[in-house]
Amino acid sequence: MSELRPLVAVKPLEHFDGLELPAYETSDSAGMDLRAAIPADEPLHVEAGRRVMVPTGLRIALPSGFEAQIRPRSGLALNHGVTVLNSPGTIDADYRGEINVLLINHGAGRFTIERGMRIAQMVIATVTQLEWMTSMELSDTERGGGGFGSTGTR
Repeated sequence: MSELRPLVAVKPLEHFDGLELPAYETSDSAGMDLRAAIPADEPLHVEAGRRVMVPTGLRIALPSGFEAQIRPRSGLALNHGVTVLNSPGTIDADYRGEINVLLINHGAGRFTIERGMRIAQMVIATVTQLEWMTSMELSDTERGGGGFGSTGTR
């Protein structure tokens, strides 16, 4: 069965040349991998505890009512301690600049990012906007005002 998917305009920048566009790796994938669009002869070395902004070489035009969420890749987090610092990062529908990924190295040693390396994943999601209504009372719930840990440890 073929599903119609929204079309999103993507503008590859000059430093993206030769890299692959983000794509779903399996039929049920939620995210598409983003790649590092850095010079092949200038890898980024991220020391332990440091952060770096990594260009992807892509600009997109999301339709109104959508966002792109930039999320960590689980393999980088598990194997190297490298993750997206502001996870999830949000690309709003009206943003037209280059997508950059803010990575941090929580690992014990230096991590090297090379051209074309899959550095994060991008998930496209629908957005719901709401309006606030000031109220003197809120409805009661079983949880009430219970915060961290209030629903139990099981």
